[in-house]
Amino acid sequence: MCPARPSGPVKVLLDANFLFLPIQFHIDIFEAIPDLLCRRVEFILPSPVYEEVVRAARRYRGPERLAAKLAERCKVVEVERLPGETVDDLIARLAREWGCVVATNDARLRRKLRKLGVPVIYLRGLGKLELEGELTA
Repeated sequence: MCPARPSGPVKVLLDANFLFLPIQFHIDIFEAIPDLLCRRVEFILPSPVYEEVVRAARRYRGPERLAAKLAERCKVVEVERLPGETVDDLIARLAREWGCVVATNDARLRRKLRKLGVPVIYLRGLGKLELEGELTA
């Protein structure tokens, strides 16, 4: 049970792999994440992540197309990668700069974010989302 929700939404950056959870595990991330955080949520996709999902949807027919449909429910933010910056590096940088939570199941990215003190939402078990780290205000 959530206490009264603070007024401002929490920004949650989604990694591409997180858009496959609803398909693989029948989890409505757009309902489960606000419930987990006890807050309103603004779902954000950095443009390189969105482009990655759209490219996969063009190449394949199944879950990739459904993931692209889910991506349309997010706010796509145009951002540039720095020279030599990977998408994971970009997500970590933006999360720190913008004070965002990151939703990812990528173990390497989770470790990196943990070291940076960035809260992470990930799938635990076969259908339960969990928050690792502390939300700020």
